[in-house]
Amino acid sequence: MIRALAVENYRSLQDVTIEFGQLTVITGSNGSGKSNVYRSLRLLSEIVRDGALSSLMAEGGLHSVLYAGKRKTALPISLRLGIATDDLSYAIDLGLPQIPAFTVPGGAPVMDPEVKSETVWHGTVLRPATTLAERRSLAVRHRDESGAMRLSDWRVRDSESMLATLASPTETPELFELREAARQWRFYDHLRTDAEAPARRPGPVGFTPVLDADGSNFTGALATVLGVGDEQLLQRVIGAAFDGAQVVIDGDAAGTARVALDQGLERGVSAAELSDGTLRFLLLATALLTPRPPKLLVLNEPEGSLHPSLLPGLADLIVHASAHTQIIVVTHAQPLVEALAATAHLVALEKSGGKTSVSGQLRFEGPDWVWPKR
Repeated sequence: MIRALAVENYRSLQDVTIEFGQLTVITGSNGSGKSNVYRSLRLLSEIVRDGALSSLMAEGGLHSVLYAGKRKTALPISLRLGIATDDLSYAIDLGLPQIPAFTVPGGAPVMDPEVKSETVWHGTVLRPATTLAERRSLAVRHRDESGAMRLSDWRVRDSESMLATLASPTETPELFELREAARQWRFYDHLRTDAEAPARRPGPVGFTPVLDADGSNFTGALATVLGVGDEQLLQRVIGAAFDGAQVVIDGDAAGTARVALDQGLERGVSAAELSDGTLRFLLLATALLTPRPPKLLVLNEPEGSLHPSLLPGLADLIVHASAHTQIIVVTHAQPLVEALAATAHLVALEKSGGKTSVSGQLRFEGPDWVWPKR
């Protein structure tokens, strides 16, 4: 389980450390930095999982995501991300290269972000005895079978994490464990419900234990919940939310089917006809009742387009799912916050002078965290 997230110099997060529980709700007013916490966690997961910094480039590069407020000019430009799990901690320090990667004729030098340092260690206290792997520039040292730190034969690229190259189940099992854990994290922030959304169209039915991030395999994923998941809970929640309605799958001999809501009319209301809020609720229910729970499930503003009357049902699904997987909910919907408050660890964010902080948490409070030296 993720115990803490540490971020320095990412958008409005100049210096923030957040503690997580089995179910965590991150809330705050509009513009307080909730989305930045979500994006920083997603960026970190993509670096750990894939090793490359392409996600950072997709956000416009390092300069576009750096904290825009006043900083100490004597310090180098740096974006730092860190995470602590039950057993391992990981930190990465990103900066600008001293020499441009290349120069485009007639344009400015290309200053791709590069990894300045990385460290993986046991527990939450970083010291030489707990260090498992450390990277300075392109050189990596890791702990071998005898317990000694040795220089790796491998060399990493300046624009990729050492986890992309050195995460071996035999030589560096802890790094491999960290990377594989990140590959089981799921993020939902763009479940499509527009008129052209794939979830509105018929689709193939087969064993589909994981709903895609955009909901494109909705038909198969919902059919899997109905077939091998908690069908009774799904139908009970849908019935309570939509006046006794039940969700059905209408299929044909070719294996193609459509999702419909049976409301006691002469025919079911197909996914193509459902309102955005109704379809979004069904997508969220499918994600939360997956028969293959992930290590971590992160929902970013799941209340979007939902009628307030649907939030209690959504809260029930979230609490139920949190018994099997760690869940982080980022929301500004107060009814959803209140419905989860009795079970969740609440993190309220506030922003002053362009800087996000955890409400009521002083500078040296919160989870223990020490950044490795560059």
